[in-house]
Amino acid sequence: MTTLVWDAVGDRVYETGVDRGVLYLSDGRGVPWNGLTAVEDRTTSTVTPLYWDGVKYNDLFVVGDFVGLLKAYTYPDEFMEFEGVQEVDNGLFVAGQTPKIFGLSYRTKIGNDLTSELGYKIHILSNLTAVPSTKAFKTISDTMAAVEFEWTLTAVPSHVPGYKPTSHLIFDTSKNCRTSTRPSRSAEGLRRRLQRILLGAC
Repeated sequence: MTTLVWDAVGDRVYETGVDRGVLYLSDGRGVPWNGLTAVEDRTTSTVTPLYWDGVKYNDLFVVGDFVGLLKAYTYPDEFMEFEGVQEVDNGLFVAGQTPKIFGLSYRTKIGNDLTSELGYKIHILSNLTAVPSTKAFKTISDTMAAVEFEWTLTAVPSHVPGYKPTSHLIFDTSKNCRTSTRPSRSAEGLRRRLQRILLGAC
């Protein structure tokens, strides 16, 4: 076994922030999501201990479904139909309708002890349903604060050949940067293609 080294230069990696949120509509179009403040990825996975004659001999791990929490100060007008609010006429809306399924992508930044711009992770969530939390509007006072909206997210997983079905894909651009001073052409090409598809940009 080789000697272990802690806190080597460049190895103190961290992940932070959330930006570049994109809402994907039923027809595949993407809409910028401004005001996105938080995306929480939760899990319903469970571990059941197994016993034989009073002795624990194994843990049965059951992969759970995707459950998330989405927070934002504002949201695109197009998102209203995904939380059950549909437009009847120009400026007239009716609430309490069946919400539609949508997609979402966002970015988290990766840094280390050498640079805060090591790379980023692109998170892709599919087949989502959003359940809005209580919206509380209060009278304006000398301590006025913007309302932060919140939704609970659930998802129907999609088939991924060779792996268990999932609703969450992650593309980490920092991996190539950590193993090479110059990203490979194939990795850089994949990143550009992915961003063109998701963000409409190179």
